[in-house]
Amino acid sequence: MTRITTACSRLIAVSLCAVCATAPHASAQGAGAGPVAVGGGLESPVGAHALRDSRERVPAEGDERTGTAAMGSGTPGSPQRRADVWRDLFGATWTDVRRFPSKQTLGWIAVGAAATAATRPADSHVGRSLSSAAPLHEISEPGAYIGSTPLQLGLSAATYGLGRATHSPRMAALGADLFRAQLLAQGLTVGIKEGVRRQRPEGGGFAFPSGHSTVSFASATVLQQHLGWRVGVPAYALASYVALSRVQMQRHYLSDVAFGAALGIAAGRTITLDRERRIQLAPMATAGGAGVQVVWDRSR
Repeated sequence: MTRITTACSRLIAVSLCAVCATAPHASAQGAGAGPVAVGGGLESPVGAHALRDSRERVPAEGDERTGTAAMGSGTPGSPQRRADVWRDLFGATWTDVRRFPSKQTLGWIAVGAAATAATRPADSHVGRSLSSAAPLHEISEPGAYIGSTPLQLGLSAATYGLGRATHSPRMAALGADLFRAQLLAQGLTVGIKEGVRRQRPEGGGFAFPSGHSTVSFASATVLQQHLGWRVGVPAYALASYVALSRVQMQRHYLSDVAFGAALGIAAGRTITLDRERRIQLAPMATAGGAGVQVVWDRSR
């Protein structure tokens, strides 16, 4: 377990280093047209929309669309600072909920529904096979902590706070988008759990869908959208490990984690709809239901 926990910690550290490496460099800009170098960092406004657009444009002070607060402005604990944090992390929650029913996210829900239908007949067999493998029990234990909502939200908030403290719009944008995606994923999961109330393999309630899987795949999707597939591949691998660990520990059935993964991707894409990469995973309709396709956008 110690080795696995250390490996997970290194993965988190690598992701944060990647964020630091991609922080925009200061350059000469016209008045109000871009970031200004301040002590090796960047000084710019931080509203929720400004964060997502930081790759292309850092709004000038007084921009009505994004607010007038500058990153790091105000003293720690000041009303202005608290207002900035509230806007960036919670201010767009209702907007995120309204944006969720898009063509792309509903496509991912269809993929999840198809995966649930396909895997449900094997739920009991797969669960017994994994749970009876004693060597896997110790390996699976860290998944309960890695995929927990409190840890995920805590890491996201820490990333956002570090981005603000170091005047890095990209790091702050990543932290804010992770936090919002995890909030949306958790809210959707709780709503579905209350409606379905499926019994867990070990006897508890509220199995469908897996919250650990939903939040982990939402996080992986945001990381991939912000940092590309070099970070996205290990992030999705870690999310898959979390999902399978829940089956092995008899907390969920295979169909629970399958739908949770699709729901998490849909939540992550809802938050990052304006961040499209050249290589994308996208839902697709098939004769037997739904699937996933790899899309190459040559225009990017």
